Amino acid sequence: MRKPAREQMRQGLALVVLLGLTGMAIAGPTGLLAWSENSQALEQRKAQVAMLTEKRDALKNRVQLLDPRSADPDLASELVRKNLGVLHADEVMITIEGE
Repeated sequence: MRKPAREQMRQGLALVVLLGLTGMAIAGPTGLLAWSENSQALEQRKAQVAMLTEKRDALKNRVQLLDPRSADPDLASELVRKNLGVLHADEVMITIEGE
């Protein structure tokens, strides 16, 4: 016994929708194939955040050392000598690139 054309059309449409949803679950932007890419991107971002946090903490420490109310004398002397080129005759300045 053959099903009516309307019923066949509904089943065909339901099958197309189901296949479309399955395809999106596998290959969509949040599907199984994108999972590893997202996981890898997350690990890269975590490493980047850790690096930036370390830099921020180093800068925060340097700012505290340069507080005008209680500046670290060694750091202040180093900065004056470095920026103004003020050296005693018997001193040698060694600079590290990037600072």
